[in-house]
Amino acid sequence: MLDKKNNITRIITGVILGFTVLFSLIIGGSALFALTLLFIIFATKEYVAILKNKGFYPSFKVILFADLFLSILAYCNHFNMLSFALTICSISAFMWVLFKGRQPYIANAATIILGFIYGGLFPLYLIFLRDIGTNPTYSYLLKSSGEGVGKGYVLLIFFAVLITDTGCYYFGSKFGKHKLAPIISPNKTIEGSIGGTFLAILVSLFIGHLINLAWYHCVIAGILIALFAQVGDLCESLIKRDAGVKDSGNILPGHGGFLDRTDSYVFTLPILYYYFQYIVYDSNTMNALTTLFRGFW
Repeated sequence: MLDKKNNITRIITGVILGFTVLFSLIIGGSALFALTLLFIIFATKEYVAILKNKGFYPSFKVILFADLFLSILAYCNHFNMLSFALTICSISAFMWVLFKGRQPYIANAATIILGFIYGGLFPLYLIFLRDIGTNPTYSYLLKSSGEGVGKGYVLLIFFAVLITDTGCYYFGSKFGKHKLAPIISPNKTIEGSIGGTFLAILVSLFIGHLINLAWYHCVIAGILIALFAQVGDLCESLIKRDAGVKDSGNILPGHGGFLDRTDSYVFTLPILYYYFQYIVYDSNTMNALTTLFRGFW
């Protein structure tokens, strides 16, 4: 009876969360920014709590300051200022450890920097992806922009990651015999990984056809999505296992924490941004790479 109730709770939470994310991806602009910022705040809290179990004490306030700084730059489309922002945030991490920190000093400084990169910068690539092909204009914090190809890209990633997770679970349950990462995640199998990758390619081909994306880009995108979705999942499992916790949190009934539900997207978003922006959308980059490789032959 309890398992049935938990399953119902899990389904309801999943449906609400899924439709909220899907709506924000389609609408873009302020709705997507608000959702991304909400995730970053809760993910940062979970990250800090996990590391405390390991005996590390990164400052939630410093990471949140860095997250907000990076978020504002992302919202205003100042991608070229990220290097400056990361420099300032990294120096702030060391200054906090210097004047306010506690031991272990090196680990605390390092985990602060990891915190605003892993839980702050990487999720913000969702906004950069959504804005590919748009020419945004700004009025304070109200953003209006024309539609570009970015909406199609984020929808492709959204569904391909979902089907990767589903495929890995299904094929692993039915055909799994060889462990993929037995120490980090004993239930994951090589067969499940292959099955998830196959389904990710199929979904990418289907959605890619709808958004006029060349078939070979769909195949490459599907492989990249499946690969880095699984790497992201394993890395979050690594962090939790090392810290001795099962779930990153309990804010999402039946699903654990925000990091538990989005770990497959964390590495996928930046990788796919660079692929879609500089290989697919920006033909000049592709032409330059082609010329470069021709020079070696």
